[in-house]
Amino acid sequence: MNIADSAIPLLRPLAGLLSPSGLRACLSILIFHRVVPEPDPFLPGDPDAARFRWQMQTVARLFNVLPLSEAVARLADQTLPPRAACITFDDGYADNVEVALPILSELKLPATFFIAVGYVNGGIMFNDQILETLRRVPAGEVDLRCVGLPPESVDTMAQRYAVAAKIIRAVKHLDAAEREDRVQALAEQSPEPLPTDLMMTTAQLQRLANSGMEIGGHTQTHPILMSIADNQACEEIAGGREILQSWLGQPVRLFAYPNGKPGQDYAPRHVDMVREAGFTAAVSTVPGVSTHHSDKWQLARFTPWDTTPLRFAAKLVRNLT
Repeated sequence: MNIADSAIPLLRPLAGLLSPSGLRACLSILIFHRVVPEPDPFLPGDPDAARFRWQMQTVARLFNVLPLSEAVARLADQTLPPRAACITFDDGYADNVEVALPILSELKLPATFFIAVGYVNGGIMFNDQILETLRRVPAGEVDLRCVGLPPESVDTMAQRYAVAAKIIRAVKHLDAAEREDRVQALAEQSPEPLPTDLMMTTAQLQRLANSGMEIGGHTQTHPILMSIADNQACEEIAGGREILQSWLGQPVRLFAYPNGKPGQDYAPRHVDMVREAGFTAAVSTVPGVSTHHSDKWQLARFTPWDTTPLRFAAKLVRNLT
């Protein structure tokens, strides 16, 4: 028995005290993006398959994991069980199906996957364009003037990742068209084509839904909603839902705000758009837990970053405080 195994029986009662059932119940919602087959230095925050397995085993031992739609309903009518939690994924990466789904299915854990439909079937998100370009450019100095930054050296993997992270921060909140132009100019420095299989296909998306997992909306092209006109925001939100429903042949009732920080990435008017589009609940990226007093169109979510089971479990419990 390792340290984490011996600590779980101690942490579970504490989690129960902090997250009881009924009127005082609270809901923990976890965020993930990618689950890669093997560790990737360009994706240090995303677990590989082995890490994800023990993370999910830890979650299963500490919490009562529910589908998000059920948890939202039970939160409202005050029948949520103690230590309630949900697992969610953003964006629609193919590895969610190929790597994460088998682990979730084996452990009988439900999850919700929020899909940016504009990248399904061969698309690539701007952050991945940046990461994959920096992964491939020749060693030496890379010209970053196209993204508004001075040249930088990329002789080591650590330098490459640091430069990629700097570029992502610099362009993230630009107008979508300007950001696309700048990132595309950067991508032209790659000596080989960037991958076209990072995101799900419609077949993979349907496989995910057919496995019993929930599918939610995440707009069409993942814009920062506050950076675009209201009519565009409405189309991104409602149009993304309509496309998903046409692909899946079933209602899509859950939504995740791109980037997800209220006041920075979305505003109260966008919450109204989500509700008017037909979604019954939505999630942000504000850490913490949600209670029956919480706005069900702005539920809290968090990611317990850590690489050891004991500290991961401790952060899960700490989020309840």
